[in-house]
Order: sequence, then C-alpha cells, then structure tokens
Amino acid sequence: MADKEQTPAEIAADKAKEQAEQDALPYKWTQTIGDADVTFSVPGNLKSRDLVVDIKKTSISAGIKGQEPIIKGDFPHAVQVDDSTWTLTSSPDGTKTVEIHLDKVNKLEWWAHVVTTAPSIDVTRIVPDNSKLSDLDGETRGMVEKMMYDQRQKEMGLPSSDEQKKLEMLERFKAQHPEMDFSKAKLQ
Repeated sequence: MADKEQTPAEIAADKAKEQAEQDALPYKWTQTIGDADVTFSVPGNLKSRDLVVDIKKTSISAGIKGQEPIIKGDFPHAVQVDDSTWTLTSSPDGTKTVEIHLDKVNKLEWWAHVVTTAPSIDVTRIVPDNSKLSDLDGETRGMVEKMMYDQRQKEMGLPSSDEQKKLEMLERFKAQHPEMDFSKAKLQ
C-alpha cells in the first residue's frame, strides 16, 4: 500500500509528537550534516572529575560518576573519536552544562537520533542551513565552483571547462603541426 500524502494537520500532529518525545529526553541535541552536539545540565557544585564521559566510535555513555548515565547507547552511525570532545560550562542559573561535540564519520548523513534507543526524528523534514562556499575546504570548494561554472556554460550552450581544455589543446597541436590536415578532426 502506497503512503498517502499527509494533510497539514497530520504533519503538525507528527511534529508535535516528535517534539514532545525529544523534550522528554534527559538531554538536548542538535546536528549539522557534519556533526552532532549533545547537552545536559548537572548540579553547579560538580567538577569535571565528578563526571564520566566515554565516547567510542559507535557508542556513548555520559553522566555523573556513581549514577545511571544521562545518555547511553549506540550511535546510529560512527563518529571520529579523536575529533569528538566534551566540556563542562557554568550556566547563569547556577547549574553547569555538559556539552558533547560528536564529529560524524559520514559528513553527508542526517541522524534520526543520537542513540538508537531514543525516539527518532523524521530526517526528511530537516531543512539545512545554506552553507557558504567559504565554509568549504579548498578542494571541495574548487569542485563545487567548477560544477557551478560547467552548469552555467551548459545552460548557455557553451563548452564546459573540460571541453574548453580539449579545444585549447587541439589548437596548440594544430599550431605546432601546420603540415597536418585537421579538417576531419573530431573532439571526443
């Protein structure tokens, strides 16, 4: 049976249920396409030595020493352990906040939950922030700029950057070999 289109009321009800499930968690979490961040509050008299935060490639356990962990379970996808961190910061209300930064291995995947035992969110409804070309590393930025240039050229009926390189190479070769007949030459 095919899924039918949801009405706006059904979508709103699903979102409200999802939000209630997320609000009930003992921690808060957010994500970008490349990482996830988890936060939870602890009493203001605690120090980092009073906490246990264990981040592994596929799981996490974090909370106050001697108590049940506030978050514990398997990640839906692997993280880079060496690039994942945690800090303890003071909050204005006298409590402290544990902030855990998780660096995703796959930077092209949204997580439905931080740990697989938690209620999931509908990742198809995520609207990512527009990233800027300046946010990308040099190699990725170069690839994106080339793709954008080639797309503009295609829309105008002009040769792509690769086709331009081939034409330039052919012109140089022709200039170096005027004795040859290029009238039947074709670019592939």
